[in-house]
Amino acid sequence: MPMNEAHQALCSSDEWAQTVKDRILPWALEDVELGDDVVEIGPGYAANLRVLVDLVPRLTAVEIDGATARLLERDWGDRARILHADAAQMPLPDASYSAVVGFTMLHHVPTDALQDRIFAEAFRVLRPGGVFAGSDSPPSRELDELHIGDVLNTVDPAGLPDRLKEAGFTEVAVDLHPESGGMRFRAHKP
Repeated sequence: MPMNEAHQALCSSDEWAQTVKDRILPWALEDVELGDDVVEIGPGYAANLRVLVDLVPRLTAVEIDGATARLLERDWGDRARILHADAAQMPLPDASYSAVVGFTMLHHVPTDALQDRIFAEAFRVLRPGGVFAGSDSPPSRELDELHIGDVLNTVDPAGLPDRLKEAGFTEVAVDLHPESGGMRFRAHKP
């Protein structure tokens, strides 16, 4: 989804990439076994992708924005498979991936119904036993200000477990970070 200039500057900054590497991904993926073939939905400017490519043998990134997907292909296409596609309709085979991950991207999805379609797609492409994991930002005034002119549809942590179970997932866990209030989630395909 298109972002305003301030949001683009933040998400493409070295500072954000370092925050992702040092704080967000270690917490979001704590005790998560990603396996050998991972899909990242909504990689944006590659802050997460640049860490994930060194963690897993095979990485596929699904990016909805065409210009961003082209940048990802240029910069990361030799280390990851980059797809310009909608995570709510991924052109990927059923039951083929060990993990699907998404970090700080769900709030960019304009409606709860589309978020639920993404959950259903994550479930569809996962192998039995696969994990859907990620994180997102809590509602805040700062988040509102950063998203002026952008899509902002935060996920209610209290309601997320039921939404993931509705998509078919089991062993659903949603936790809030004790300092930032950020949310992480993990759910498994039986």
